[in-house]
Amino acid sequence: MSTQPQYPVVPAPRFDVPPGQSVERVRTFADTMTLRRTVRDFSDRPVPRAVIEHAVRAAATAPSGANLQPWRFVVVTDPERKRRLREAAEQEEREFYEKRASQEWLEALAPLGTDWRKPFLEDAPAVIIVFEVHKGPETPRPYYVKESVGIAVGFLLAGLHQAGLATLTHTPSPMRFLNEVCDRPREERAYVVIPVGYPADDAMVPDITRKQVDEVVVWT
Repeated sequence: MSTQPQYPVVPAPRFDVPPGQSVERVRTFADTMTLRRTVRDFSDRPVPRAVIEHAVRAAATAPSGANLQPWRFVVVTDPERKRRLREAAEQEEREFYEKRASQEWLEALAPLGTDWRKPFLEDAPAVIIVFEVHKGPETPRPYYVKESVGIAVGFLLAGLHQAGLATLTHTPSPMRFLNEVCDRPREERAYVVIPVGYPADDAMVPDITRKQVDEVVVWT
């Protein structure tokens, strides 16, 4: 039997959105999100700090196992730290493309035109590195860490896109070097690297399509 006291309870929030408005709201949100694309060419136009703060605030409302909120958002804007980040990431990525990746994986990536070079890690005005927080000297054991952090990252990307910012999700492997670059303790493990900014004037993206709703949803 748990000895932990229960949280006090409060009435569940109610929005009471009329059905017609609820459809319009979610349609508008979906229409906006269909315009979201991964961008690799960033402008040097500054990003207001408040925009990132509010996007992180939204991300931190994500549900998490036992409400332990096992995430840390490290926002890198210092040019020297971004340079170190890029150099370390490119070293890992070169190993991936030249030695670790299977031929099948490389063939899947080929149409996107990616390689080991990651200039966006320096070019983007801000780079958000999302860490999972695991059990440590001052942190309790969390539950469903990857699921919780994954939902938070989804909220973060949606919030940044709603603000008119471009993003990219970068997952170098392995990612332990990010602890050193960001001065983070060992109980924190990098989950994803997200360059954030405005697209460059000449930014281009692959002409890809997404599956239609009836291809991904099952009604029973």
